[in-house]
Amino acid sequence: MNLEDIAKLAGVSKSAVSLALNGKPGVSENTRRRILKIAEEHGYRPKARTDAQNGDVLTFLACVNTGLVQQQYYEQPFFRELIQHIEERCSMHGYSLQYSTVSVDDVERSPRAAVEKVRGRGCILLGTNLDAGQLAALHQALGPHTVVLDTMCETLPVHVVAINNLMGGYQAGKHLCELGHRRFGYLASAERIRNFEERRRGFMAALAECGVTVADEAVFSASPSMLHAQAELRERFANHLAAGRDLPTAVFCECDYIAIGAIKAMQSLGIRVPEDVSVVGFDNISEASIITPEMTTVHV
Repeated sequence: MNLEDIAKLAGVSKSAVSLALNGKPGVSENTRRRILKIAEEHGYRPKARTDAQNGDVLTFLACVNTGLVQQQYYEQPFFRELIQHIEERCSMHGYSLQYSTVSVDDVERSPRAAVEKVRGRGCILLGTNLDAGQLAALHQALGPHTVVLDTMCETLPVHVVAINNLMGGYQAGKHLCELGHRRFGYLASAERIRNFEERRRGFMAALAECGVTVADEAVFSASPSMLHAQAELRERFANHLAAGRDLPTAVFCECDYIAIGAIKAMQSLGIRVPEDVSVVGFDNISEASIITPEMTTVHV
């Protein structure tokens, strides 16, 4: 019995199991109790930890309770898969990964106090929902052995690992233009972050090269979660059709959550995907290959 086995039985990620077993914040109390019960029932005993004594520990730090990154952020497919890959790489190189969360409000009040309990040889800071000022303050508090993940600021001397969002959006636009589409829609996230702005810039640049634009009435906004996006977009699409407007023949969605919600919303209105409307997402989360029809998405 290992962490992966417990994760499968509990229906959660390995990172959630690690948080629960180590008594760390980041999982709900109900989830924690369920994980601990499964571990006890199957006689799980954690291995003796000598790596922490040797200092071979890295911290994955998320600033929660703002924007896309909420307390249970690790339950979202994108972050869940991201953490899983980081765990695998850390293990390959002899490091263990511990998890820590801090409130953005605490960071705003005192960055140094907010991260004073962060330990280990280095920190991987999830920057998805952070602005330049917050990144600068946290980097100063955490020290030079910090890598920012999933965002960047060109004016800060900070190590980053980020997606080329502009290129991804551009490739999506070129792909749809090459398929012959000329009437486009754009499905934006109601939560705005740098990644989404860059994807929009790239997509619009590709369309401009092909001599087309997105009409104002074909720009839709929705929550970047599958459940909320479906309900919101169904209403917006229905209103669009009721006003006598034609739907675009192709839409680009700023993330896969919105794309999946859009596909389900269209199907509920009798709109066929891709026969009537082509849909392209961004992130290539695992659910993109499960939905019917299998979704076209930008791989990252």
